[in-house]
Amino acid sequence: MDFKISVIIPSYNAGSYLTEAIASVMSQTVKPCEIILVDDGSTDGSAVQAAQSFPSVRYCRQENAGSGAARNKGIEMAKGNFFSFLDADDLWLANKLALQTGAFVEKPEVEAVFGHVKQFCSPELDGEKQKKLFCPVEPMPGEMVTMMLIKRESFFKVGLFELNYHVGQEVNWILRLRRLGLKTVMLSDTIYKRRLHDHNKGITHRVFIKDRVRMIKAHLEAKRNEDAGG
Repeated sequence: MDFKISVIIPSYNAGSYLTEAIASVMSQTVKPCEIILVDDGSTDGSAVQAAQSFPSVRYCRQENAGSGAARNKGIEMAKGNFFSFLDADDLWLANKLALQTGAFVEKPEVEAVFGHVKQFCSPELDGEKQKKLFCPVEPMPGEMVTMMLIKRESFFKVGLFELNYHVGQEVNWILRLRRLGLKTVMLSDTIYKRRLHDHNKGITHRVFIKDRVRMIKAHLEAKRNEDAGG
């Protein structure tokens, strides 16, 4: 199987986290064919600096429109036959792509491969701040956009990220994937490290909860309509 993997990283004011994120992709034992960094209107200069530090990265800047729009822009630019996504403040383990491509070789009919995620408190947080964050000790199954390696044609079965939610477009996309019944695999291996810090959207944006309820309602309504039509 020919693996040409496009890695898409949306970034908004990611500071020093971004260079660590890109470095974790660069250190993969199975190399992607390209890394696309979409600067979502950052004002801290971090994305420009990261692009200069990693000349092989394809850099694109857009006006601030959110991570969903930035991912869509990356998809528009992508040349690979597989897509993978990384948040600018998170990290991949070095064998992430090796494990996921291995799963496709073993089961070619699979359309997307996920894995487990280990959460960690960012080192710059003091003890009191770390205590306020819920950080599970054990890795957890990560059926999330940022955990997956997906075939290009399978991604477009689901479609681009919808932009009518303030945050949580990723949850909406996964619900659509489930509704379509794509063939997926969940690896037992930990492949991704999610950083917990002061600015995580799921923690700091209360509108995330409201949007999540809207997304689940829309998903259930669509499912009912499909069942009624069938």
